[in-house]
Amino acid sequence: MKKKPSSIHDIDENVALFPLSGALLLPQTQRPLIIFEPRYLALLQDILGGDRIIGLIQPRDDKEESPASNRAPLQKVGCLGHVRAFEEQEEGKYLVVLEGLCRFDLVEELPHEKPYRLARASYDAYESDFDPDFGADKVNREEFLRSMRDYAEFARFEFDWDAIKTLNTSMLINMCCVLSPYGPPEKQALLEANSINQRAQTLIALAEMEIAAASGTNIQ
Repeated sequence: MKKKPSSIHDIDENVALFPLSGALLLPQTQRPLIIFEPRYLALLQDILGGDRIIGLIQPRDDKEESPASNRAPLQKVGCLGHVRAFEEQEEGKYLVVLEGLCRFDLVEELPHEKPYRLARASYDAYESDFDPDFGADKVNREEFLRSMRDYAEFARFEFDWDAIKTLNTSMLINMCCVLSPYGPPEKQALLEANSINQRAQTLIALAEMEIAAASGTNIQ
């Protein structure tokens, strides 16, 4: 098993893909996956003996959660996840915990004999994803927290705000994005945000629009 990458220079350009609609993974966040389809069980078996890296990416058409066809068009940007832990469940299912490493641009898909999809990826635009504090100084943390509190109260979400305050700014924003209840287009927009500040502003805008729509207020 290879050591978890610490920069883009540690990552192979060829990555096994896991297309999943509505799934958002961001650097320094974690998300669980239930793996049970034969093609993805084969993927898991192959990567566990190697780098443990999966390229989580959304299909362009969000009508299917995980497209049956291996030719279904995919978004151009995804996020690499490192398998932090896995556990066999009943009936041959596996619970996998992915830890987000960095985003990637899908360059081209590669022909091969495996049942899952393989692609050549580029990480050149996302070297800063390995720096948890990159761009955090541009964020108005108090404004962001205030907006998230307002949205949590509106949506009746309960959070441990004392624990949240201890998170660094980038982790706070990325975690809120991953936990957000938005659909595939909104999650793709959050993934593709150019900076952590743009991601924060996008999430604030989405929250304000939802609250305004529910109250019948127009946002200019």
